[in-house]
Amino acid sequence: MNGDEQLLRGRVYGHDHDDPHPGPLAHRTYAELVGGPLDGLLLDIHGWRTEEVDKGVALPTELSRWPGGRALYDPRPGEPRAPGPGVTCRLYHSGDMP
Repeated sequence: MNGDEQLLRGRVYGHDHDDPHPGPLAHRTYAELVGGPLDGLLLDIHGWRTEEVDKGVALPTELSRWPGGRALYDPRPGEPRAPGPGVTCRLYHSGDMP
C-alpha cells in the first residue's frame, strides 16, 4: 500500500486527510468504494434514492488515470444492501475518464 492509499483508508470522500473528523458519522449512510484510485474511501450517500445509487458515480480526483479527471464507480447488479445508517453498499471501480 503506498502513501496515498494509506491516507485514504477509513476516510469519507471529500474530506481532507488533515480534517479533524475525516471518518464516518454514526447517523449518516455510506457506500464503500472498492478498487481504483479511491479504494477504501466511503462515499456519503445519505438521503440518496436507490435509483441514484444504482446509476453509479463519477468522482473528481487527482488520483485517477488522468489527474483532475474522474474515477467511475458502479454497484454490482443484485448485490444486497443493508439498511442505513452506516455502510450500506459497495461501489466498484469501473474506469476513469478525463
